[in-house]
Amino acid sequence: MIPVVVVDYGVGNVASIRNMFHRLGVACELSRDPERLATAERLVLPGVGAFDTGITQLREFGLEPVIREHAIVKKRPILGICLGMQLLFEGSDEGTAAGLGLVRGRASRFPREPGLTVPHMGWNQVHPRGSPRLFQARSDEGFDELELPLSYYFVHSYFVTCSDPDDVALKARHGVEFCAAVEHDNVCGVQFHPEKSHRYGMLCLKNFAELRPC
Repeated sequence: MIPVVVVDYGVGNVASIRNMFHRLGVACELSRDPERLATAERLVLPGVGAFDTGITQLREFGLEPVIREHAIVKKRPILGICLGMQLLFEGSDEGTAAGLGLVRGRASRFPREPGLTVPHMGWNQVHPRGSPRLFQARSDEGFDELELPLSYYFVHSYFVTCSDPDDVALKARHGVEFCAAVEHDNVCGVQFHPEKSHRYGMLCLKNFAELRPC
C-alpha cells in the first residue's frame, strides 16, 4: 500500500503538501483515481475556496465513496487541511451542499465585528485540548527544540464547530475562540496550512504519517 496519498481534486496546492512529506522521508503521491486512493494507508484531503465547490468536485470525480470507505469501513487515517477539514463535517453556512459527515458539526463564518479582519490570515498560536496525537512532542532532530505554544499559518473566513467538544484537538482565537484542529478516531483535520507552517507543520505531518488504523 502507498503510505500517503494526497487527494488531487482540483482544489488547493497539492504539490507543496506532497513535497513536505517527501522532505520528511515519507512516500507520498497525488491522485484522483479512486482505485489508487483505495490502496492508500493514509489520505490527505487539502483544499481552498468555497465549501460547495470543493464537495461538488469530490463528487464529480467519484471520490466520496472511496473516502468514506477509507475512513469508516477500513478505519484508516485521513487528514483534512483548511477547506478539506471543513468538508469532513456535515455542512457549512457558506453553502447548501452536505459535507462528508465524518465528523458531526458544521462550519460558520467569523462574526462581522469592528476591528476584526476576515479572512483570518497569518500566524496564530494554538492551544491543545488534552494530548492530541498530531501534535505530540518528538525527540527527532529538528523537532526537539520547537518553542511552545505552537504557532501555525491560517487563511480562512469560516471555522468549524464540533457537535462533540471531545473532537476538538486544538483551539485558537481570532475575535472568538475556534477549533483549529480536530481528531475523531482516525479522522483528523487542521484549519491551518501545515505546508506553510515550517517546522510546526512538519511536526503535524510527521505524526500523521505514523498514525495507525484505529
